[in-house]
Amino acid sequence: MTPEKNSTFLILILALSISIVILFGLDLFLGSVNIPFKEIIKILFTEDATKKSWEIIVLESRLPKAIAAVLCGSALSVAGLKMQTLFKNPLAGPYILGISSGAGLGVAIFIMGLSFLGLSTVDLNSFSNIGIVISSIIGSTLVLLLLLTIINRLKDIMTVLILGVMIGSAITALIGIIQYFSYDTQLKSFIMWTMGDLSSITNSQLSILSPTIILGLILSFIISKPLNAYLMGESYAKSIGINIKQTRVLIILITAILAGSITAYCGPIGFIGIIVPHLARMLTKTYNHSILIPIVALLGINILLVADIISQLPGSEKSLPINSITSLIGIPFIVWIILKNKKISNLN
Repeated sequence: MTPEKNSTFLILILALSISIVILFGLDLFLGSVNIPFKEIIKILFTEDATKKSWEIIVLESRLPKAIAAVLCGSALSVAGLKMQTLFKNPLAGPYILGISSGAGLGVAIFIMGLSFLGLSTVDLNSFSNIGIVISSIIGSTLVLLLLLTIINRLKDIMTVLILGVMIGSAITALIGIIQYFSYDTQLKSFIMWTMGDLSSITNSQLSILSPTIILGLILSFIISKPLNAYLMGESYAKSIGINIKQTRVLIILITAILAGSITAYCGPIGFIGIIVPHLARMLTKTYNHSILIPIVALLGINILLVADIISQLPGSEKSLPINSITSLIGIPFIVWIILKNKKISNLN
């Protein structure tokens, strides 16, 4: 990286980091209950709040939700970047390719399966939290492996994209069948989960989700060199000693960890994984993953914090599903991508 590009990269990192701090603070401050900012600072760093109810709202609702937005934004964005590299498709992402649907199927089987055993997720506490993550990761991994098998047989990117959408639709149909035979309690909790929700995440769930996402992000950065080589083509990657099969497996596993664990606890939040990598490439004008991954992660955090703030409808007692906000942000951007390219083409 040249000194000029290096300084631009550092400035961008700094600007995005500062905006995250500001948006994180706003996410804690804005909501249906008006809490003075000084009180929030006291709760977080010094002493108890003037009102006990304010302390409960901040520590048990707003803070976990804001942390979840940070984890979700970074994880889905980096997962989307790796999907676009793996499939060499500008519209690839966990939501579009059915990966989130696969994670949803795993969660559906786990949640609805508990009801057939006469148990509930509340009864199992920490076991249910770990079980949801594992089942979600398994579901997303299976979809990724199926897509990779298809892409090895079909070189046409548009066909793979359509098949990914079809796989997602088929999985949604299976989930519908599972819902039909489930009990009311499990059905209601699962329907709420499908809308995408950051506010329902608990501190105990964050204790599992946080290290999982951090591990996935670190591993993503570690494989930056193989990702760059893979983007240049398989022949080039092999010529510099990159193991193609091993690289694919690593991409699949890391993406499954990131997308699967987020989907498990926050629901299928769409379009973040598609739009953020494009914004990062526009800002950095590079395809180098060692540069893109940190920028993508920071951009994703910013966008999801903004979406979370909007979804809370500050000043109102009501809130919107965050999936609705990300869809309203993402769909126009996807239309712009299609119009700009006129036809979907390879990234390389």
